Amino acid sequence: MRDNRSTQLPHPLAHADALLGWFIRLGIDGDEATLPGLCVAAVAQLSQCELSQLYWRDESTGRLELIAQHLPGVLGLGDPVCTEDFQHEQVLHYVLSHQTALSLEDLTGSVYECGFLPAMATPWRALTCVPLFNRGKAINGVLLCASQRQKSVHDCIASLGQLGSFALMQLALLQRRRSAENLDRPNGCTLPSRAAFGLIGSSTAMDETYRLIGKVLHTPYTVLLRGETGTGKEVVARAIHSAGPRSSKAFVVQNCAAFPEGLLESELFGYRKGAFTGAERNHAGLFDTAHGGTLLLDEIGDMPLSLQAKLLRVLQEGEVRPLGASAAHKVDVRIIAATHRDLGAMVAQGSFREDLYYRLAQFPIELPPLRERDGDVLLLAREFAQKASTALGREPVAWSNAALDQLSSHAFPGNVRELKCLVERAVLLCDDGVILPAHLALPPPPGNDCVDATLRQRLERVERVFLIDCLHKNRGNRTRTARELGVARRTLLYRLARLKIPIGDVREEC
Repeated sequence: MRDNRSTQLPHPLAHADALLGWFIRLGIDGDEATLPGLCVAAVAQLSQCELSQLYWRDESTGRLELIAQHLPGVLGLGDPVCTEDFQHEQVLHYVLSHQTALSLEDLTGSVYECGFLPAMATPWRALTCVPLFNRGKAINGVLLCASQRQKSVHDCIASLGQLGSFALMQLALLQRRRSAENLDRPNGCTLPSRAAFGLIGSSTAMDETYRLIGKVLHTPYTVLLRGETGTGKEVVARAIHSAGPRSSKAFVVQNCAAFPEGLLESELFGYRKGAFTGAERNHAGLFDTAHGGTLLLDEIGDMPLSLQAKLLRVLQEGEVRPLGASAAHKVDVRIIAATHRDLGAMVAQGSFREDLYYRLAQFPIELPPLRERDGDVLLLAREFAQKASTALGREPVAWSNAALDQLSSHAFPGNVRELKCLVERAVLLCDDGVILPAHLALPPPPGNDCVDATLRQRLERVERVFLIDCLHKNRGNRTRTARELGVARRTLLYRLARLKIPIGDVREEC
């Protein structure tokens, strides 16, 4: 649809064309936040009135609330308008009680009170109110347009009413859909969007990760990220920092296994000139560098015991003492620790301080291995291939079904890191724009698997990969997926259940 339509609609066909365009836009582009604003913008253009308002009526209480207003220079689209109850305003009450439109072409000397309209330097001269109905033919809102000129919008009352009714029904549908999705989740909480964190994956295992990130995001709690090597612990740590209140400050990473004990201490806490041989100047440590921001201590399980006591003091007192300094000073740093090791077992062995372990594990997040993220392999592979193609200055590559099948069948002991390297190599080897199994160079499955797998098992494995891929392509919409596959929706739902593909593994927020 054209966004910049002519403001003049001199011909009925032009009006009809604009009306159809707005219906399409409301149906496709509108969401809960933007739909009311789009509706009043449409009414303002179609009626050629300076003011347009959309009221929503609560069927249970009868309250009539203004949810959107279009008045250039006074209130922007989509801004929260008012929570006042307007059901007793004279013109609005007339429309509600008589269930019919009211058109006043000249308000001069009118008996109707219109003081609830926005006060303007030039008084309002004409006003039209149109009742809006839901599918059950009950009034669920009112559409109002007003002009500072004497005019009539009688010819377009019917079309404005249909447009407003459609907008409110769309809004109710979106709200019901959101409520239904929230009820399906623990405690009725909405899951954080993966897009908000810059993470990839829509599996049930990752849904839990998103939920935990959302819980801890705006708290000062210390986070302990646990998981196998390559599961993306640093990526999650960056997501917590970037989506949280410290995003404008520094994000600093220190691998505790990368330095010997003496160097690690000076890196973390800093030192004063003359603290040791070679200390020719003051040096700020990473705690000072990350002041106001976030410090990720990666491989925390490899930190020497002597440094663990100093780290505990930072966590408890919020202060650091550089080497060679006579006094400590305060720092404001959020600590995120990450490890692939079992710290609980290390505590039992005496190689990790128990008090530090419980302080670090204030809010643990276990990152799932890739083999438990059913369906995410294909999402990640496509994303990595897209980025690799861009980095190499090539056109985006396509994937053969055989290559996708190989990816889905591989266990990926190296998790996401292994997949990323594998895909980047495949893109480099791919010369014809389609990634084939030969480009992946994955080892064949164990021989006994090939012997023991029946024809049905092999076919179901291929079908499972194909269905998950098709669902992701259609953003989890089962109706569109069934239509693309040429099967009935109930057939698709049966196959999803038969192949044990949970809906949560393929659903994306739309």
